[in-house]
Amino acid sequence: MKALFIKSPGHTEIGRIARPEPGPGEVLLRVRMVGLCGSDINTYRGRNPLVELPRIPGHEIAATIEAAGEGVPAGFRRGLSVTLSPYTACGTCPSCRRGRPNACRANQTLGVQRDGALTEYIVAPWQKLVEAPGLSLRELCLVEPLSVGFHAAARGRVGEADTVAVLGCGAVGLGAVAGAAFRGARVIAVDIDDTKLAVARKAGAKESINPSSAPLDQRLRELTAGDGPGVVIEAVGSPPTFRAAVEMVAFTGRVVYIGYAKEPVTYETKLFVQKELDILGSRNALVEDFKDVVRMLTAGRFPVEETISRVVPVESAGEAFADWDRNPAAFTKILVEVGGSGETQ
Repeated sequence: MKALFIKSPGHTEIGRIARPEPGPGEVLLRVRMVGLCGSDINTYRGRNPLVELPRIPGHEIAATIEAAGEGVPAGFRRGLSVTLSPYTACGTCPSCRRGRPNACRANQTLGVQRDGALTEYIVAPWQKLVEAPGLSLRELCLVEPLSVGFHAAARGRVGEADTVAVLGCGAVGLGAVAGAAFRGARVIAVDIDDTKLAVARKAGAKESINPSSAPLDQRLRELTAGDGPGVVIEAVGSPPTFRAAVEMVAFTGRVVYIGYAKEPVTYETKLFVQKELDILGSRNALVEDFKDVVRMLTAGRFPVEETISRVVPVESAGEAFADWDRNPAAFTKILVEVGGSGETQ
């Protein structure tokens, strides 16, 4: 069967691999569509420290069940459309023992530490499947990246009384916007792209700020009666936004970091103590986050089509990677059709 490989930085290739067979407790999935994310473009650029090339990318998955191994519950029938949690968990490390397997010390995410889903068939444990009756293939592809943003809102303990600023409105940032709004918070979206801000408002943001046309700190204070937002979620991954989160959050506020800064960040550390801040990392997502996203999408509360920048067949995925690399600001979400474009359930 065919598979897309990132062979070396800036170079992709369609290759052939053996079709897998499901073992006990596993399902064989026919991959229908895969979303590309920031980790994939960093792998393409050769800048993902967690990836060894060559690698088959892809962990944002829409698939249908083709076959089931022994011990799989009968409800997971052939033809059922699903997405899945692409992470592994050892069950014994400190994170797993504390009920936070999303941060497993030995995690291996599909398409990152192990080959991913940009191929015709994959196998997965049935426990990793997420059912979402009624969702389209495109919506299924968005569940995982939006779940990462939903998890950041959960990490920030976002509630109805909070004003939340989300820095960065890419796919994961949009998930944070939607996740905070889903929890009843007032959300302020921040991005330098007015088009992405328009989508963020449709995803649940009440206000938006473009720092290239208005001073960010001043506008945040104007919108919060001089206090600053009680929660700031950083979804850019750059030193300036890492610092801005700490500088602009309210006293006794909460800062949640999703992105990785690509270089060391220098802080004025007195703000940590002076403001008595909670500074939190957010990694991957839990099954509860997946279920919340499914509920939101089922209710039609997210601008799916406005989030998708391009849909391409797997044969054109290499070209899509190259275009994204040349002009990253032009893309929010690229979807790759693997097993056909029919939106069946």
